[in-house]
Amino acid sequence: MLPEPIVVVNRTGTLSDTRAFGWQFITQHQILPTARYPGVRVTTFMDRDGPVQPAGWRQAVSQARASGNPLPPLMPDGMYGMRGDACLAEESTETLADLSKFHRQMQRALTHASQWRAEPVPETGEWAGGRVDDPYDDFVGRYMFACWRLLAQGVTAVSPSHPAPAVRTTATGLDGSAPRDPDVRVIRLAAPSPRPSEPAGETKRVYHHRWPVRMHKVRQWYPSRQEHRVIWRGPYIKGPADAPLMTGEKAYLVDS
Repeated sequence: MLPEPIVVVNRTGTLSDTRAFGWQFITQHQILPTARYPGVRVTTFMDRDGPVQPAGWRQAVSQARASGNPLPPLMPDGMYGMRGDACLAEESTETLADLSKFHRQMQRALTHASQWRAEPVPETGEWAGGRVDDPYDDFVGRYMFACWRLLAQGVTAVSPSHPAPAVRTTATGLDGSAPRDPDVRVIRLAAPSPRPSEPAGETKRVYHHRWPVRMHKVRQWYPSRQEHRVIWRGPYIKGPADAPLMTGEKAYLVDS
């Protein structure tokens, strides 16, 4: 679940807004040549009341509400299949670069073939939130890869879900506490544990808030290859897990 929708500009110029991602492990079947391997199916969900509101969509929402069957806040928008057998884990950097180049060439050809569907008329007004161009149809894969890499760092804390305010006032558990949905888990970024290399008793900087760190380049040491490589790290949240989150742009006051 994203804090705000991301407006995605698709290959034909049309707009869609993504508010949530869901994924599950599946078995993928390949026809030619015949093969079967583990995979991951990613589902994107759009915001029913999000920033992209074309006339046809507004009419469908109104009709559903008038019939007594309103649409849910999150609507499935698309599905993407990804291999999950680490088939490229041992490939060289050159091979991966060639595969990426071939993928983009294929996507450019598909974009050229679908130009007749292009819609130059915008489907949304001004939007100050996230916006991304997706000419190669790989935004979902890149976003999920970054998400899974972040989860694999072990800096997350899992807790039960908190019920909605309306539920808290109408129902309680046997101990008087508000009920929780066992199928929903809340995952938060947790403060990293101290590094073993930090000297004991040394005065450390204490942070009283959390803040987002943008994606940036770092030199990562790979012991197996005995070399440094420049990689992208982030975005992530820095600071104590229980501290307030600071958001928004910086503002500077010039006074004489």
